[in-house]
Amino acid sequence: MNSNQNDKKAKPAPLLVNQQLCFALYSANLAMNKVYRQLLSQLDLTYPQYLVMLVLWAQDDLTVSEIGEQLFLDSATLTPLLKRLESAGLINRQRSRQDERQVVVTLTEQGRALQSQASAIPETVQCATACDDATLLALKNELDLLRDNLNRSR
Repeated sequence: MNSNQNDKKAKPAPLLVNQQLCFALYSANLAMNKVYRQLLSQLDLTYPQYLVMLVLWAQDDLTVSEIGEQLFLDSATLTPLLKRLESAGLINRQRSRQDERQVVVTLTEQGRALQSQASAIPETVQCATACDDATLLALKNELDLLRDNLNRSR
């Protein structure tokens, strides 16, 4: 084997799908969503709806834009999702008294009660990952940094 052939084997092919960071993130996201889909079906929530509920369980009475900031979603994406949560009786949406351009989202009693039903989800997901707390925290922090860097690069 000549030196040129060795160079070709040592260098990863840049356009192979399994060499792409984006594919590693995408396929991990697919696998994670399958775990969440199974767990959330018992609550009759989709994953995006679950994220909204997590935000509201942490702090109720937020504007659509405040929820969007936390989830990196615009109001055009959030509005139909919020309408479905409202139809399910989990939230209420009202115009703000201070600024009628703003829509304020609050949990209903049913929405608050759902929190206790969802309380085991994080631990169940962690078990599915087969990772310890430190590994998951480090991975989360690295992904947060990656997201922030990509957002800044635009």
